[in-house]
Order: sequence, then C-alpha cells, then structure tokens
Amino acid sequence: MVVIYNSFTRKKEPLKPIDGKKIRMYVCGMTVYDFCHIGHARVMVVFDMVARYLRSAGFDVLYVRNITDIDDKIIASAAASNESIADLTSRFIIAMNEDANALGVLPPDIEPKATDHMKEIVTMISNLIKKGHAYLGKNGDVYFDVSSFDAYGKLSGKNTEELRAGERVEVQKEKNDPLDFVLWKSAKPDEPKWPSPWGEGRPGWHIECSAMSTHCLGSHFDIHGGGQDLQFPHHENEIAQSVCSTNDKFANIWMHNGFVRVNEEKMSKSLNNFFTIREVLKKYNAEVIRFFILSSHYRSQLNYSSDNLDEAKSALTRLYTALKGSNHESAVDKRYLADFNSHMDDDFNTPKAISLLHEITRKINRLGDKETEKSKILKSTLKQLASTLGLLNSNPQDFLQGREDNKIDGVDTDYINKLIDERNKARASKNFDRADAIRNELQDLGVSLEDSEDSTDWRR
Repeated sequence: MVVIYNSFTRKKEPLKPIDGKKIRMYVCGMTVYDFCHIGHARVMVVFDMVARYLRSAGFDVLYVRNITDIDDKIIASAAASNESIADLTSRFIIAMNEDANALGVLPPDIEPKATDHMKEIVTMISNLIKKGHAYLGKNGDVYFDVSSFDAYGKLSGKNTEELRAGERVEVQKEKNDPLDFVLWKSAKPDEPKWPSPWGEGRPGWHIECSAMSTHCLGSHFDIHGGGQDLQFPHHENEIAQSVCSTNDKFANIWMHNGFVRVNEEKMSKSLNNFFTIREVLKKYNAEVIRFFILSSHYRSQLNYSSDNLDEAKSALTRLYTALKGSNHESAVDKRYLADFNSHMDDDFNTPKAISLLHEITRKINRLGDKETEKSKILKSTLKQLASTLGLLNSNPQDFLQGREDNKIDGVDTDYINKLIDERNKARASKNFDRADAIRNELQDLGVSLEDSEDSTDWRR
C-alpha cells in the first residue's frame, strides 16, 4: 500500500484512488518568463518520479502540470525585452521542455496553458459571485471574499485574524478585507485583456490553477502537488475558490517538495547564488543532477553545492561501473524488488531506495569481473529498479566516458581512442616507457584506463 504525507492533514495517509486504479494528479508548473532554475528542476524531477513509480505500481496515472503564460512577471519581462508576450512565453516554454527532457523528465499527460482556459476561468469567477463568495471591488477588480470560507488557513496552518493584523491598513481601500485576493484584474493600458461580465481584463494567478485543474481532472481528484513555497497563499487560495465554486472536496492529498538552498543559504538573485538549470548543465551531466535531487527525500530541504554535486557524480559513477559488460535482461531478484517497493511505498523514500541500489552494486562488485548467473540477475535488478526512478538509462560506457557531442572536457574521443591504440601497440612490442608515457598523458586529460586480458576500457 502506498502511503503519502498529506500536507493538509500533516500525517501520512494511504493512497485510496477515487476511481479504481486511476490516479488523477495536478502539479503547479512554471511561470514562463525566464529560464528554469534548480528549484524548478526539483519540482519537475520529484513529480516525474511520483508519476513513474505509481505507474510501475500498477496505477493508471493522469498527470497534469500547468503552464502559467500570463501574469505580472510575464508582462514586465516582455516589456523589458521588447517582445510580444506570445513570443516571450513560446521561447521559454521551448526552453523549459528542453531542460525537462535533459533531466529525464517525461512530459505530463496534459499541459494546459492559462490563456487557453479563459472561458473556464470566467465561468468559475461568475459562479463564485453568484454564490456570494466574490465581489466587484471599488477599483473594478473582482475579489474572493475570504470571510465566506470558514476553512481558510487549514492547509498552511495560518490564523486568519493574525494574517489580518499583519496586513497593511491601506490595502482595505480597494477591497472589503485585507485577506481578500484578486480573481480578475480590470484592463490596464498596454496589457493583454480578455472580455468578461465585469469588463475587459485578465485573471489573477490563483484562479488560473483552480480552473485548469478542475477542467482537466474534475472537481475532486487524488493528488495536488507543487513546491513548498506555494503552500501559502497560492494553494490555500486554490482550495478556497475551488471548494466554494464546486461544493466538492477538490484534492484528497496535498504534496509539497522542500526548498532548494545554495551552500546552506536561501537561493536568491540578490545573494548572487541563483542558478538556472542551463548553467548547472554546463558543469554537470543531467543525470547527475537528477540523481542528486532524488538522493534527498522530496519533503526535505535540498542543499545545492559543488561538493554535493561531485558526491552525486561519484555515487552515480559507481552504479554505472557495476553495470558494465552485461545486457541486463535477466530475471529480477524479487527480494530486492520487494524492499525497493517497500521504501517507495513509504512516502516515496528515494534516499532509502538509492541506498538499496548501492547495496546491490556492492554485491555485484564482490562477485568480480566474471559474468555469472547471479551477477546477471543482480545487474538486471539494479537496472530495472533504477529505471523506475528514471536513472541508469544510458549506456554505461557512454556515461563513464563522459560522451557529449563526442567530446570529453574539450578533447575529441577519437583522439583518446587513438592514444589507447598506440599504447596497446607499445605494450605488445614491450615498449613500456612509451606505454607509460601515453597513460600519463591520458591521466592528464582526466582519463582513467582499465586493462583486461584482451582489451582496454577507459572512463573519465
């Protein structure tokens, strides 16, 4: 049985699908005004892992991850770059998909864009007004009336009276209550706008996700996920407006992945420790980044640092080294499979699952280089379990040799192979001084040689 920590109830709960073996999952995706950063990478990898594992466990997963393609940051970014909003968002959607693909993230089943769902957004706002949960403000914007929803604050654990006390008094000029949040913004000069019963304008951020999630998955679905930073106010507001509009529960389980920190500090552009996925990919193999993310439990804080990435690279290299020289098509060790599933069933405990991969690797290494039926089964088991996490899907030799555009740190791999051929000839003719000189040259290039009886392998 899969159990998941529910942020709403603050405890682990068994996953009980609403509809047989079908799991409907919605995850708040990217706001496409810039390149994705490593915090986005964690969201993408974590919920890709969740979808992969649930499917391997026999569930029929319908995974929806939205795109926010209209909001204040997008408008400001398009103006700053002197391009249309459509051109800006299209450019960054392409970049986002490239980054996700590099990290081994499978595309969601549905990827709705906010601008494609204005009809659903307007309908939901109209419904909220009709039911007395929203009103037209003094400035022409439409607001949600937080006081009309008694359960407001339950997800985040926040007290509404304390929240009100912390709000600025002048905010009340435009709305009835400082906590009320905008559903529809009246049109402003040089901003995109859509028609509505309250005049031309555009939606607030929170209503977009409620409209898209209920349109794609229905008014009541199984899992809603996103980063911990979205818990309040975004997800709190989603619950309020969705429940008040549909009179249904909305999501059964709320999942939130932890923050990403950089060298134990909060990631921030002002601290100059803000890294895009593209910047990190220039230094590290994409699978190393994925492995690094999954090495920590999804709910814990993840500390990004060069040392931690280097450690992840070394650990992943050990796994790939164990897979060398086998087609990995043997049977799977059922005991390891059961242990792996037990760890993953317990709130997707990837650190324990990866620890099990290392245990299998140590057993493979103790068996030595000679291929036996036992080593074949262990390698097949390692490969299959890792694949469930989206790992070890590359050719081991390609990974170990650091192949990327046929280069290793700027050196053509053909040149490396040429030196190895020359060294083998020198060894055959007993010219050991030349053979040693070539080995030293390769070491200077970052290449390690592994000699066997009839061949020489190399890796970074």
